[in-house]
Amino acid sequence: MNAEPPLVAHVVHHFGTGGMENGMVNLFNRMPARAYRHVVICLAGHGEFRRRIQRRDIEFLDLERRPGHDVRWHARLYRLLRRLRPDILHTRNLSTLEAQFVGAFAGVRRRVHGEHGRDVFDLEGRNRRYNLLRKAARPLVHRYVAVSRDLADWLGGTVGARAERVRQIYNGVDATRFHPRGAQRPDLGRPDFFAGATCIIGSVGRMAEVKDYPGLVQAFILLNRTHPGADGLRLILVGDGPTRQRCQAMLDAAGLAARAWLPGDRHDTAEWLRAFDLFVLNSLGEGISNTILEAMASALPVIATRVGGNPELVRPGENGTLLDPRDPDTLAATLAGYVDDGERRRREGAAGRARVEADFDWDRATAAYQGVYDELMSSS
Repeated sequence: MNAEPPLVAHVVHHFGTGGMENGMVNLFNRMPARAYRHVVICLAGHGEFRRRIQRRDIEFLDLERRPGHDVRWHARLYRLLRRLRPDILHTRNLSTLEAQFVGAFAGVRRRVHGEHGRDVFDLEGRNRRYNLLRKAARPLVHRYVAVSRDLADWLGGTVGARAERVRQIYNGVDATRFHPRGAQRPDLGRPDFFAGATCIIGSVGRMAEVKDYPGLVQAFILLNRTHPGADGLRLILVGDGPTRQRCQAMLDAAGLAARAWLPGDRHDTAEWLRAFDLFVLNSLGEGISNTILEAMASALPVIATRVGGNPELVRPGENGTLLDPRDPDTLAATLAGYVDDGERRRREGAAGRARVEADFDWDRATAAYQGVYDELMSSS
């Protein structure tokens, strides 16, 4: 009887909607089931996004960590790992790093830690207390995976991870699902919103503080005050999170509610991207942005902030523009330049699509992750 494939235990804080989760879904859906089994251990629960996983053998287990300084999850994780006996432990981001200590104590012999980006409380990864934890865990981590060169360099320079233990793996994008629109915008059920529109400015993502959606809304308000063709401008922000209500309140107060649409979380983001003429990511910090890649695959020019891995995706003058964060005035002026130049939008959008087809493929990324696991399995 053939032995079961090795088991990888993935530890995340919360499996909700986001770039990290999207990457995991693609990893699970594309990695051959005969190669590895997977279980997802969530410190604080999971949402409906897990339904995008096509495999039916992947179990989600919750440790029910409470907000604040609840350390009881360590004991629950220890017992769970002793029961599951995974071959590999794969933690992600700072919030799960303590699981590396638990995993080592529980006897998990192969351990991976992924860095997918930093949150608003430590945008540059310089927090002394957090870095003491990272350095304490460093001897326990057999392989690091960074989703951008920026994060890989930080792991080496700031955290002190040895170069031979760091693997930089870009996310991919499904260039079949995310593709340029045809002659007509997709029907999203609001013909009244699109009537008379000349340029749809859009963004997709988790509406957390680190994404600075209020800054994008402020730029849109400024653009409407100064642009002669403001009647044809539209703003769509797809996603949900703590800043959504604030953004809607800003638009309401500016009298622009009719020119903006905040539909919340959607599962059909590819259709929404095909409704846009221009994509904006106004983040204060990033790892590597799945939504930028999806916008590029949809042949949209990209305006993004010069943070994290964004400069690795957006090449100014080729497929978009990079700006400093927290500068709504400059963002408004940059938006105006794109609004008035349809040929520029088409040219830069086509360049972004070509780069996705050449460099960002999910099968390649999946093979790279499997390579990390294979390397660890063969070395011990």
